[in-house]
Amino acid sequence: MKRIGLKDIAEHVGVSVALVSYVLNGQAEKKQVSKENAERIRSAAEFLNYRPNQIAKSLKMHKTHTIGLVVADINYRFSTGITRAIEAEAKKNNYTVLFGSSNEHKETFEELVGALVNRQVDGLILVPAENSETQIRMLQRAEIPFVLIDRNFPEIATNHIALDNYRAAYQSTEYLISLGHKRIAFFNYHSSFFHLLERNRGYLQALADHKIASYPIWLQSIGTAGTMDVQQGLDYVLAGPDPCDAIFFATDTLALAGLKYLNKIKVKVPDQVSVLSFDESEAFDLFYCPITHSRQPLEEMGQLAVNTLLELIGGNKTIRQISLEADLVTGSSCRE
Repeated sequence: MKRIGLKDIAEHVGVSVALVSYVLNGQAEKKQVSKENAERIRSAAEFLNYRPNQIAKSLKMHKTHTIGLVVADINYRFSTGITRAIEAEAKKNNYTVLFGSSNEHKETFEELVGALVNRQVDGLILVPAENSETQIRMLQRAEIPFVLIDRNFPEIATNHIALDNYRAAYQSTEYLISLGHKRIAFFNYHSSFFHLLERNRGYLQALADHKIASYPIWLQSIGTAGTMDVQQGLDYVLAGPDPCDAIFFATDTLALAGLKYLNKIKVKVPDQVSVLSFDESEAFDLFYCPITHSRQPLEEMGQLAVNTLLELIGGNKTIRQISLEADLVTGSSCRE
């Protein structure tokens, strides 16, 4: 069977070999390749079953004792926490970590992955960007060892270490219900990410299991662009004769935006409304009452990610898909 090369892809798409090389090596944005051409090239590579065998071979045969790590946004507490945990575990195994932040951009994610592969890291630990399934499949075809953390794509059978987001959201909602709350608003980002959709599902199922009606207005889907959507959402759920009596934020960033606005409009927590955050933030310490939140086991997640990757690098082909449990840390932001 003929091995598919860059020239074959170039002829299939009708572009130059150089253009194909830029895209498949993660330099599309830097080389100013149009998004349309980049997508056509990636689609053609997938359709023709292109496999960058030379890169895969070098990764298998020559150990560099380096691990490539791509996080979503280094400003997130999750990103800094998981990076520290991965670096500590890698150091124990005499590995160095090279890392970068995609800033939630698919193109940047692809560039970073390409750059790390070209540096011949022994394997990759990735927090994938949204809609980056094509890049993940290309890594699989190239037989490059990698582990996904925090986020995964259920339709792609691959190694991943993640939180049981459904269970964590369910338990947090159930905690609010146990305090007597029945008008619980939930703020989450509008996203196709499986882990965020699982948080929606956990919230809704907890309401259903406790026979509490769920209304569309209570589930606020927030755009990723800015704070204004959070403010508008809070205005909606706090208005009317039956305002919400509890607010559950699906991420720490949403919680911070929400707390800032609640403070601005002088809504007292927890006297007027209870607040619970899915994740924690150091900025919570600046608020006048400790915020109840779920805590992700970042150290355990980092250790499992590194050890799973090292097993892959060593030739273990077993797919490991591990779900971890969150701890609920009770503060004083929720009242009975």
